[in-house]
Amino acid sequence: MNEVMLVTGGAQRLGAAIVRHLHNAGYRVIVHCHRSQETAHALVESLNATRADSAVTLTADLGEPAALTALVAAAAARWGRLDGLINNAAVFRSTTLTETSLLDWSALMDINLRAPFLLSQAAYPWLAANGGSIVNITDIYAERPKANHAVYCASKAGLAGLTRALARDLGPAVRVNGVAPGAILWPEIGDSAEQTRLLNRTPLARPGDPADIAGAVLYLVQAPYVTGQIVAVDGGRSVVD
Repeated sequence: MNEVMLVTGGAQRLGAAIVRHLHNAGYRVIVHCHRSQETAHALVESLNATRADSAVTLTADLGEPAALTALVAAAAARWGRLDGLINNAAVFRSTTLTETSLLDWSALMDINLRAPFLLSQAAYPWLAANGGSIVNITDIYAERPKANHAVYCASKAGLAGLTRALARDLGPAVRVNGVAPGAILWPEIGDSAEQTRLLNRTPLARPGDPADIAGAVLYLVQAPYVTGQIVAVDGGRSVVD
């Protein structure tokens, strides 16, 4: 398989699971990272050990608009093509109304919403040439806001809207879809009582696995007649009042 997938924030957590799943399916993968360079290089080294010349790391600060164009150009130049863009990188933090600054707003919106748009803009000619696709990782909180996380929730709601809008604008050449995770990986510092409450309100009554998200991404990459959809992978949480 010659198809090439660019995964932002692909060094760890959900991003690394997506990278491994795509690689296992036969794709070449470009692992974007910013600060997690050591982790990214270790991941790429392990993938290349199983299949030579099948993975590479690219570093870029997604908060810098010029870096986004350069990232896509470098990704496409590596193997002369680009077939998929997985916008996974995100910033998650609390933003209360009274304490949120303009810098907080920008930190979340620039990475979670502006970067996916600009990356999609830069990648479009390459994706269109190969009938490729874009998959955006949104969040259950785009539809069911989390208390004291207004800016994060707004950024993910914006990404969900962007997904649907780009599906209209970029079709038929490029498909655009999203995956909305629920309780998959808790924050490294979390409230165990809150986590228990969330699981008690989830029909499947358990957290998901990163492989669940990766599997949904792979499905959307390979689904030729699916566009403009956001697949909820949340154990049924989105159907509960």
